[in-house]
Order: sequence, then structure tokens, then C-alpha cells
Amino acid sequence: MTTTDSENPFADFRNLSFRETPDRDDPEKIFAIVEATGFFSEVEIEISVELVRERLLYGVESGYFFLFAEDSNKRLVGYTCYGPVTGTQSSFDLYWIVVGNNFQGCGLGKLLDGKTVDLVRKMGGTRIYAETSSREQYEPTREFYLKAGYHETAYLEDFYAPGDGKIIFVKKVV
Repeated sequence: MTTTDSENPFADFRNLSFRETPDRDDPEKIFAIVEATGFFSEVEIEISVELVRERLLYGVESGYFFLFAEDSNKRLVGYTCYGPVTGTQSSFDLYWIVVGNNFQGCGLGKLLDGKTVDLVRKMGGTRIYAETSSREQYEPTREFYLKAGYHETAYLEDFYAPGDGKIIFVKKVV
């Protein structure tokens, strides 16, 4: 069920805290929140966990940066994973943006995206790229990116599988 800001008691986010540094419990937390959405495949879930493990092992040298949103009980309710695109001057990838089921539709995704844009700006980024599947299942994801100020910049036909293209969105960081 999707709720409006006025219907969701968490819409003002007073009880949320944000942090950037991953801790040792984050692989399990990320697994739980990504799996609970019921949206992602097993392979996608594994990838989400692998990125935070890489960060824990190699630090910022991994190229993976995070923004975690937690409730007052330190439960993960949303996060982003992003990083600079190797070989570019100031481009970044948004690898993941996930919002827990209880917080979907109340603006947390928009807030996480905005805070991530601010962090990318502080790191010297000028563009953020996000990619997603062209499958019907990902229509809400594509709508989110468009509403968040991204625009479609490329379509790669049959990228993931026959009939499943990759759509690349870009957002200028100003």
C-alpha cells in the first residue's frame, strides 16, 4: 500500500538518523531489507551484499560509498550505494537505492537521493548515472528516477537478456 505524506507517521523522518560509514552488521541488514522488498532476484540481492562487503574489506579504495537511513531502534529502513566511475573526471554511479517496505511511498527515496546528490557534490561529482532494466517490473523504478530529476540518456537493447534492455538515467549535480 502506498501512502501519502499526511497518512504516514514517519513522513517527517524525525525518528530517522543517517550515517555514511558501514559497520560489520550491514551485510545482514542490507540482505534483509533488499530481500524483504520481494522485488529483486537472488543474484541482485547477492550483489547488494557484496558491495558493502567490499567496502568493509577495502574501505574507500573499494569505490563504494553508502548512505544509510535508520529508525530510532537502529533498524535499516533505506540506503544508497554510489561511487565514482573509474576513468572519469567527475561522473558517479548510483548502484543501489532501496527503501524498506514500511517506508515506500512517503518520500524517503527522494530524501535519500537528495542527500546522496549532496554527498556526490562534496566529492566533486557533476553527474550521477543510474541504470535499470527495461522489464515491466521496473516501471516504478524508472518513474522514480524521472520524478527525482534524472532523465533517460541511453537504452541498450537486450542488455540483460533477450527482451530485457538496460536503461541509463543521468542527473546533473548542480
